[in-house]
Amino acid sequence: MTSALSKQTLLFTTFSLALTRFSYCSVANANVNSSIPAIANYFGTKGRYEEVNPYLINDILSVNKSLLKPGCTDCTAIHVTAIIRHGTRYPTTKNIKRMQRLYDLVLNDSMNTDKWLTEIKTKWEMWYTDDMDGKLVEKGRDDHRHLAVRLATLFPSLMSEENLRSHRIRFITSSKHRCVDSIVAFQEGLLNLWKVTEVGPSHKINDELMRFFDQCKKFIDDVENNKTALEEVHLFKASAEMKIVQMKMADQLQVPYNLITPDLVEAAFFLCSYEFAIKSLNSPWCNLFDETDAQVLEYKNDLKQYWKRGYGHDINRKSSCILFHDLFNRLDKAAHEIRFGHVSEAVTIQVGHAETLLPLLALMGFFKDETPLTADNFDMQHGRTFRTSRIVPYAANLVFVLYDCSEGLRLQFLLNETPLKFPDINHQAPLYNTVRETYRELLHGCNFEKECEPSRPNRNFEL
Repeated sequence: MTSALSKQTLLFTTFSLALTRFSYCSVANANVNSSIPAIANYFGTKGRYEEVNPYLINDILSVNKSLLKPGCTDCTAIHVTAIIRHGTRYPTTKNIKRMQRLYDLVLNDSMNTDKWLTEIKTKWEMWYTDDMDGKLVEKGRDDHRHLAVRLATLFPSLMSEENLRSHRIRFITSSKHRCVDSIVAFQEGLLNLWKVTEVGPSHKINDELMRFFDQCKKFIDDVENNKTALEEVHLFKASAEMKIVQMKMADQLQVPYNLITPDLVEAAFFLCSYEFAIKSLNSPWCNLFDETDAQVLEYKNDLKQYWKRGYGHDINRKSSCILFHDLFNRLDKAAHEIRFGHVSEAVTIQVGHAETLLPLLALMGFFKDETPLTADNFDMQHGRTFRTSRIVPYAANLVFVLYDCSEGLRLQFLLNETPLKFPDINHQAPLYNTVRETYRELLHGCNFEKECEPSRPNRNFEL
């Protein structure tokens, strides 16, 4: 059985939903005037960065330097590596087509005449077009311009105009247009901060680092192209929890239950999230869901990321070995150079995808829940640490800060500008040698070419 709910419970819930349809709609309408959707904290990888750091809503350039204290005296930051997800983007063509199907259904089949739904039918227009296909939006450019200013404020001695001019700040990006546009916007943020009008610094495209998953044959064979790799996601889409969300949405729209598929439910959820992320609008589409629905849909999306990019399959993590070694090679180089008084590379900015950040986090042991995420344990996972809404919103960032301190080199990790302790190390900025010892097995192994060799077919035939 793929759900804690029995068929009897599901039937009873269906009956109850029919009785409470109109009261539910009234509750939904009560939230329409809020500028932030009540479900904004559940948008997963489609969420705004501001929901992770709400203080930015009032001051987008706000920083808290006190968070950077490494827990000891006489420390100077000597190197920063920041691995950043691209900024807010348009939906992909695949999701735009789903949205269009939903919009057509609402226009042609919905019998509901409530004010919020009438607004969709008469005022809202399907403005998403296929050619948008995941491109960066202006809000996404601002995400990176503002992040650049905040990081420069946190690390003024490293992210400085002088270091930029002397090529001590390096920029690396995925080849995808949303990533290239993001890193250009990041550079614009720095140039605007320093009031520099000349052409910004160059960047290098490196898909081996920033899109390692495309280069990993074992991942492609065992996960990307394996129909059974995401079985838990498919099971949850057919679960009682999802059926309830479908039925509630059908009741809201007053259409037959069989017209509302899991894909259309997700399309409506995405419409709510994209309208908010791109335009800062609390769209009438958001009225189709309450918090309970949003938790179910967030879990569905987290299941997908868990089994495709996280702990679900070992190769998900191991595919990021090349980025892991690149990170520690940079840190080792800075650790070596500081002994001679000068670090050649002060800052490295790398822009990729949620699919870049999540495998690396999993490889390093972050956000590993004691109980794996599965289709049948949704009720047990409300307190899970693996929540993409909190980990990888648009412009999510992993920042590694190497300090030269009186008692030795120390390393601090920031996730989305907030310090986070390394797994199994009880110090905000442990000695760098302690971190290296913690990851000793990975540092001496985790060979990308070896880990990504395709699985060999079984050649043990019975005679």
